Amino acid sequence: MSNMHEIRERIKSIGDIMKITNAMYLISSSKLKKAKKDLAATEPYFNKLLYAMRSILSRAPEEADELTYFDERTHIPEQKRKKALLIITADKGMCGSYNHNVIAAAEKVMEETEMSHLSVMGQVGRMYFQRKARAGKLQLDPHFFYTTQNPNLYRARSIAESLMERFAKGEVDDVYVVYTKMINSMEYEPHVQQLLPLDVTHFVADENDVTKHHEAEFYPTVEAVMQHLIPNFMKGLIYGAMVESFCSEQQARMTAMDSATTSAKDMLAALSLQYNRARQAAITQEISEVCGGSAAMESGG
Repeated sequence: MSNMHEIRERIKSIGDIMKITNAMYLISSSKLKKAKKDLAATEPYFNKLLYAMRSILSRAPEEADELTYFDERTHIPEQKRKKALLIITADKGMCGSYNHNVIAAAEKVMEETEMSHLSVMGQVGRMYFQRKARAGKLQLDPHFFYTTQNPNLYRARSIAESLMERFAKGEVDDVYVVYTKMINSMEYEPHVQQLLPLDVTHFVADENDVTKHHEAEFYPTVEAVMQHLIPNFMKGLIYGAMVESFCSEQQARMTAMDSATTSAKDMLAALSLQYNRARQAAITQEISEVCGGSAAMESGG
C-alpha cells in the first residue's frame, strides 16, 4: 500500500507541474503574438532606414570615411582592440538552449581580444558574466540593468547613445550586438552584428554594389547628414535586435514548455498504468488473504 501511496504522490506532483508548464506555454504564446505584431509594425520603417543608410554610404565622398563613427583605427592590432558587446539574453530560464547559445556566441567574439567591455540585457546573462568579471577577464558595466521584457524605442535610443559615446571617446574600438535572430516562426539562431565602426560592406549583400559617386551632394555637409542619420540607424538596429530576441525567447520557451508538458503526459500515463497494476495486486492479495482466512476457519471448525 505504501507503494501505491508513493505513486499517487508522484502523479499529483507531475500533474501540478504540468499545469505550470501549460500555463507558461500559453503566456509565452500571448507575448509572442504581441511582439510579432510590434516587429511587423516597425519593420518597414527600419528596412527603409537600412536602405537609406546603404544608399548614402555607397554614394558618400571619400571624406565620409574620416568621420568619427567610420574610424576603423587600423593602427591598433586585432588582439589589442577593445571590443564592446551588447549581449541580449533572457531574464529567466526554462527556454531550452536559448541563453546558452547567445552566451556561447558572445564568448567566441571575446576570445579574439584581450579585454572586452560588456553590457548585458537579461538577468541570466548578467549573472553569468558577473562571475567571469570577478576573475578580471572582462569589464561588465555595473550600471547597465535593462530588462528584455517589453522592448521599446526609448530603451534602444538610450543604449545606442551610450555605446556611440564610448566609441567616440575612444574607450572601445569595436561595438557588437549579440542577439538571437528569428529566421522564421519556428527557427532562430544566435547572431553577431557589428555596429561600429560603420562600414558600407556590413549593409550590402554584394561588394560590387558598393560604389562611390563623387557627384552626390550632401546638405549642408556630409557630417551634418551623418550626425542626424547614424543615431536613428543605431537605434533601429538595437531595437530590431531587442524585438527579435524577445520573439525568439518566447518561441524557445513555448517549445520547451510544450516538450515538458508532453513528457509529463507520458509520465502520467506510465504512472497510471503502474498504479493500476499495484492496486490490482493489492486487491488480489486481499482476496487471497480473505479466502485463506475463511478456509482456515472452516478447517478449524
